[in-house]
Amino acid sequence: MPDNTKHHGKHVRLAVLVLIAAAVLVSQMMVVIPTGYTGVKSRFGQISGTPVQNGISTKLPFIEKITQVNTKQQDQLFEGQVWSETSDMTEIYYDQITVTYQILPEKAAWIVANVTNYENALVNATSVNSAVKEASRQLDSKEATNRGKIEPLVQTSLQDSLDKKYGQQVVTIDRVVIGDANFEDSYNEAIASRQKAQIEAEQQAIENQKAIDKAEADAKVKTTQAQAEADAAVIEAQGQADANKLLNDSITDKTLKQQYLEKWNGELPKVTSGSDVIVGMDGLETEEDTEEK
Repeated sequence: MPDNTKHHGKHVRLAVLVLIAAAVLVSQMMVVIPTGYTGVKSRFGQISGTPVQNGISTKLPFIEKITQVNTKQQDQLFEGQVWSETSDMTEIYYDQITVTYQILPEKAAWIVANVTNYENALVNATSVNSAVKEASRQLDSKEATNRGKIEPLVQTSLQDSLDKKYGQQVVTIDRVVIGDANFEDSYNEAIASRQKAQIEAEQQAIENQKAIDKAEADAKVKTTQAQAEADAAVIEAQGQADANKLLNDSITDKTLKQQYLEKWNGELPKVTSGSDVIVGMDGLETEEDTEEK
């Protein structure tokens, strides 16, 4: 019995070892490529140009290796200020630059074969800094801090740079986001002073315009009043002239005689000189006398 027990124990241990070896062998043969990744197979360091799609794949254990390459959109943050200048030679810096990029799945094998430490070096700080400087020189000081203008220019410049370095359709730059953009302190101080002076000038212009408007309004009122007074004087004078004309037109010899008779008391002068002439009553006939005749 003791010999049988020992022999049985050896078989059990051997079975366990076989199972372990089989599990290790299977694990070496089976590889799961998750979604968003592309597998790159190599044999003794020689990389195969055929990409391994996501899902379960097999390889020769201990002979072949499958490297998983992230082909999803991924962000890379570049901290630190990137100093540059605008088209009008104003110094400016950009900070906290995030680059969103994607490796094309069919180029994954090429990248593993040709780019050392591609996870960190594919899109590097040198390329980003160069793209930022090239983009900022295309804008003046008023536009250089406008993210809607500077970010697309950086994206285009960076894409051109990577295309020249790796070839087209290897890496796609999807977006560039700049966290901060600002000028040096002396420029900001100059801008603040200029803005203050501009505000003061605008306020003074408003006050001047108000004064001009008031003076014009006052002058208009005075002109209107003077015109009204002049018109009134003309009307009054015209009325007086019309009245005088009417009065003059109404005075005749007949009316004068009539007025004389109305005022005469019926007595003739008692003292006369040689040159005095006594007007006959015939010359002073009234309108009624004439009508009676």
